[in-house]
Amino acid sequence: MLRTEKAAVVLDVLQRAYPEPGCPLHHRDAFTLLVAVMLSAQCTDARVNMVTPALFEVAPTPYALAAMSPQEVQGYIATCGLAATKAKRLVAMAQLLVERHRAAVPSSFAELEALPGVGHKTASVVMAQAFGEPAFPVDTHIFRLARRWGLSRGKTVEKVEADLKKLFPKQLWNSLHVQFVLWGREHCPARGCRPTCTICSRLKLS
Repeated sequence: MLRTEKAAVVLDVLQRAYPEPGCPLHHRDAFTLLVAVMLSAQCTDARVNMVTPALFEVAPTPYALAAMSPQEVQGYIATCGLAATKAKRLVAMAQLLVERHRAAVPSSFAELEALPGVGHKTASVVMAQAFGEPAFPVDTHIFRLARRWGLSRGKTVEKVEADLKKLFPKQLWNSLHVQFVLWGREHCPARGCRPTCTICSRLKLS
């Protein structure tokens, strides 16, 4: 089966399963989304959604977060992985937003990636979900599934992202990255494809 044919199968199943996928990370605006995505590194979205309500109550804006100490922030996110490091980066990120961007989250990849703790994947999620800019963030779920389904042989996140962008229409990138993640969690996790994964069965992988 050609790679384009595999992509058509994947698109058909995902569009039927999740016709209107929402962002799995709870947020109020671009700033709270940025915080949530930074917290999601090596941590489940469910865990992030458990800790952010209390954090957002005391730090709903860059000004409020910038005024906190890393130790204070760590107290709210202690159950997330790498809490101490994330707390330092969150405070530094908020301080830079206040100093350079008048407390507004910038809407460009370059400016986002210049913020402490913000890599390309995090910037891509914010650009896609907060600003509606076409992006295809590749996390561990997407990296695994793209290779498992034969959509890419890339050995790096950058190569997999480039391959996926070539295979799928640009106007679908923002929804597709969420659909990939949801499907991976529910039907095709890292430990192995489940019987409910119709993508693997249609691709004759299971």
